[in-house]
Amino acid sequence: MSAFLFNLILKPPSLNGAAVGGQPLIPYNIDWIFPKLRRPSRLWHIASTGVIGLVGFFSKIVIVWLNKTRVHNIEVLENLLENRPKGTPLLTVSNHHSCFDDPGMWGLLKLRNVCNHNVIRWSMAAHDICFTNKYHSLFFMYGKCIPVVRGAGVYQPAIDLCIEKLKLGHWVHVFPEGKVNMTKEDLRFKWGVGRIIYETPILPVIIPIWHIGMETVLPNEPPYYLRLGKKLTYNFGKPIDLNAVMERLRTNPVSEEEARKIITDKIQEEMMILKEETERLHFDYIKSS
Repeated sequence: MSAFLFNLILKPPSLNGAAVGGQPLIPYNIDWIFPKLRRPSRLWHIASTGVIGLVGFFSKIVIVWLNKTRVHNIEVLENLLENRPKGTPLLTVSNHHSCFDDPGMWGLLKLRNVCNHNVIRWSMAAHDICFTNKYHSLFFMYGKCIPVVRGAGVYQPAIDLCIEKLKLGHWVHVFPEGKVNMTKEDLRFKWGVGRIIYETPILPVIIPIWHIGMETVLPNEPPYYLRLGKKLTYNFGKPIDLNAVMERLRTNPVSEEEARKIITDKIQEEMMILKEETERLHFDYIKSS
C-alpha cells in the first residue's frame, strides 16, 4: 500500500483536536466542506466515483481475500441497499474498534455496491484525523465522509448534514461510541444518534452491526500497518424497531434532550444484545479452527 493511502486511510489518531479550555480545537478550517457535501457538483461526483471505487475494491481485498472473515446475515443490509423503496432512509450503527472499521467493513458488500458512490454510505469522520489539511479533506470528502468535531455536542453541522442526507433517503452510518474504543469497554453511546433519528421526518430503517477482530487487522498501537490472515466475525442484526418508542414520544411529549436519551438508550440496548450474540459466534469460530 502506498504511503499516500496509508496517510489517508490508515492514519492513527492524532492529538490535533485536543480541547483547549474545554473547547475542541479545530486546527484546519472545515467550513468550506459542508456546502460541497450538501450540494455536490459534477466534479464532486466524478471524483467520488474514483475514490469510492478505489477504496471499496481495496477494502474487499483486505477484508475478504487477505483475512479470514466469517459474516452473518449480511443479506439484511444487501437487500435494503438494492430493494428498499425510493426515499426510505437507511441508518447503520456499529461498534468502533479500529481506524479501519470504515471503510474496511464495507468490503464485505457485493462489489457493485461497495464500489458504487451512489449506493455507499455517508459517514461521520473525526475532523482531527481525516480533515487536517486540504488534500486529506478532499479525499475524505469525495469518500462521502462528513467532518464531525468531537466534543462539540449534538448541535453541529455534521449532525445536521446526516439528518439532511437521511431526509433524501440516503444511507448514513454512525459509530455511536463516538471514538475508536481501544479498551472495548461498554461506553455510553453519544446522543448524536438519538438526535439524528428523532429529527429525521421518516423513521429510518436502522441496522445494527457488531464486529470482532478489526483491531488485529489494523492495530491501534504502532507499528501501524495492515495484518493478514486474522480471524474476523461480522454480525448484521435485524432492523431495530423504534415505532413503539416514537409513538410514545409523540403521545407523551418530553424535552428534546430526554427524547434523544430515550432513543439512544434503546439503540444501545439492542447493540448490547447483538454484541453478546456476536461474541458467541466468534468464540465458536475460533474454537472450530
